[in-house]
Amino acid sequence: MSTAAIEDEGVRAPGPAVGGGTGRRPVLRRLLPAAGATLVAAAGALIAVGCFLGLYVRPTSDDWCAAWKTRDLGVLGITSDFYRTQNGRITNALLSGVVYGDGPAGTKILPTVIVVCFTAGLVLLGRELVRFLGGRPRLLVLTACALVVQALVYFAGTHSYQVLLWAPSTISHTLPSVIGVWAILLALWTVRRPRGPARVAGFVSAFLIAFAIGTLSEPFALVSALLAGLVGLVCLPGFGLARNRRPFIWCLLWCSGLVCGLAVLYTSPGARWRRAQRLNQESVLSAGELRSAFADWLRVWDTVTGQWAYLGAAAAGVLLGLACCLRGHVSEGREPRRRVPRPTLTAALLLPVPVVVLGSFAVVLGLHSGYGPSGWTFGRAWTNFIVPMELALCGYGALLGARGGRWLADRRSADRRSADAALATGAVVAGCLALASLTALVPSVRELTTNTVARSVAWDAQNSRILSETAQGATDVGYRPMYIGVLSEPFFTADYERDWVASCVSNWYGVDRIHRL
Repeated sequence: MSTAAIEDEGVRAPGPAVGGGTGRRPVLRRLLPAAGATLVAAAGALIAVGCFLGLYVRPTSDDWCAAWKTRDLGVLGITSDFYRTQNGRITNALLSGVVYGDGPAGTKILPTVIVVCFTAGLVLLGRELVRFLGGRPRLLVLTACALVVQALVYFAGTHSYQVLLWAPSTISHTLPSVIGVWAILLALWTVRRPRGPARVAGFVSAFLIAFAIGTLSEPFALVSALLAGLVGLVCLPGFGLARNRRPFIWCLLWCSGLVCGLAVLYTSPGARWRRAQRLNQESVLSAGELRSAFADWLRVWDTVTGQWAYLGAAAAGVLLGLACCLRGHVSEGREPRRRVPRPTLTAALLLPVPVVVLGSFAVVLGLHSGYGPSGWTFGRAWTNFIVPMELALCGYGALLGARGGRWLADRRSADRRSADAALATGAVVAGCLALASLTALVPSVRELTTNTVARSVAWDAQNSRILSETAQGATDVGYRPMYIGVLSEPFFTADYERDWVASCVSNWYGVDRIHRL
């Protein structure tokens, strides 16, 4: 939700671009489609594998609880249960009820739904960025960037299964980022509307969506509140960085919705019960908790920065920026560049840094408070700041590519061959780096595929046996734990009374008890 991006149409002035109406195709025009097609094929293949693996997803950990509660209580019943006895996340429960409404079947198509919605949102958001940079949106390069960013988000982390395939995690931590991208598009649409019902509808939608986010995912609510708060701050009328009050109003409504949603969550009976289980814990803002969380935060970033593949987003962004330097023949026209005041552009460039840094610390602080010393290892929650980080890297890369391309284009008249060679070299290097980052994900995807498919085969066999035994009237059935994705399975604790996974498995199969095989 960059400040510059939500400016209204400003004064437009043409900028230098590679290629003219002479009919000669510059080398960059030949390279970019090839690079874009290669990245679409490579990233698309990895993501397609992830979507296909959705068919092999089988229940584990929280799946069991959500499945039996939805079956026995219905969508509204599980929503009420979450509010009264679990954690207060009513939107989370509502979406879980929808996903598990037909048993585990919904979890099989959820990864594909997320990928399709995320891709469409990122392409549209990239189109806004390209127009802001003064280029003509090119679908192939935009799609390449969208898929590269997604492949890195899904497979470059420490828990790929949880980020894309495990429904409880994708609902809590991946889906909010998808909603966030579409919320940014809604913001751009709203602030550009003339006076009338359309703009009012956009503002009302901002509040309602933010309220839903507040009761869907606390980590993402904190990150999005930080982003909207900073954008709203720089858009205050007194600073003169925004041309009108619309961006500030939108951000204010978004933050208000988040506060209301989090208030409903925090005051819910379920959340109060959850806090009561940690009566002897220090305050989350105590010096000891903050020091421990800071140490955990350093460990998280040591892990994230150790994955060089994340830089592939910046490389893909460079290709997008170079594409902004191209223009077609005179008859095609081109998208003129918007003139943005330097203070506004500076604010927009600096905003992602505190959002990612402070947002990641807020996420780690929440994990440490909720799950103790090992909370920082819950990589699924890192998605809430990894997505903004990847989008920021892609945006910085696009700006670098556009500025570098235009700088070289200014010098084509003096030395056409050297300028073309430099542009081509930049495109090749960026494309190779992006492709190398995708190649680095192949082992992770291969391991994910092997584990997911093998578990599904073994799970199906065990499920058939248990169903056969229960059909014959058995009330105590044997169950062999099948671990995947560092998730809990029955018998994770020696105290059966505290084994909530075993309890949910028993409820799903309609038996009194399960024993370990």
